[in-house]
Amino acid sequence: MLLLGSARKVVRLILCVFISAWLALCASVVMAEEPSSEPVDALGGAALVSALRAGGFVLYFRHASTDFGQNDDGMTSFEDCTKQRNLTDKGRDEARRIGAAVRELRIPVGSVLASPFCRTVETAMLAFGKAEKSVDLRGWGASNTDPNRYAPLRKHLGMTPVAGTNTMLVGHGNPFRAVAGPPHLMEGEAAVIRPLDGETFEIVARIRVEQWADLVQAATGASSGRARLVTPRENPRRARSSTALAASRRGP
Repeated sequence: MLLLGSARKVVRLILCVFISAWLALCASVVMAEEPSSEPVDALGGAALVSALRAGGFVLYFRHASTDFGQNDDGMTSFEDCTKQRNLTDKGRDEARRIGAAVRELRIPVGSVLASPFCRTVETAMLAFGKAEKSVDLRGWGASNTDPNRYAPLRKHLGMTPVAGTNTMLVGHGNPFRAVAGPPHLMEGEAAVIRPLDGETFEIVARIRVEQWADLVQAATGASSGRARLVTPRENPRRARSSTALAASRRGP
């Protein structure tokens, strides 16, 4: 009996070890397959401007800077901005600066879609002068575990713009991360996306608010130590203050 009991303990121990190893392997596979929104071969400087001028890209912006002292907990409608987290004066200035740079760079703007929240619509209006509200950019349903919640957003990211134009999407950080992967977009940051086929796409650049001025300098041939985009071989988070990084993760 003692031998039988010992054998059973050994079998249970072996099973526990096997199951633990299998779960660890599954977890590593999932982590390895997680997408990343960092460009693999980033376009930058004058090359990026030239590509954007030709059209054919989707630019996904996270709304500009907001007041984290506010929240959306008590909102009853998208139209009532008093119960939402809204842009700060800094955020409004950021949106205007983005729009001014896009115009100065002569980047053709086609459709402009915005999540129906006040902060996203205002960002689009200040930057591009127009905004078609679309809940597709926010996500359908209430469950983050619903695999189809962001399916409409994925379609927009993979949709080829009208020839000679670029589509501008103004949304939130969480939906984009759910579809494209980390790292999180900072407030006002844009991902430059090349639609491929159907719902597939590739990210060719990320542009933070302050980098639009760098692109203007690069396009005009001005020499600047900052006149380039951060490449995948660098860590863009090193250029961010700890405060800005924390703010980028605090809300959509």
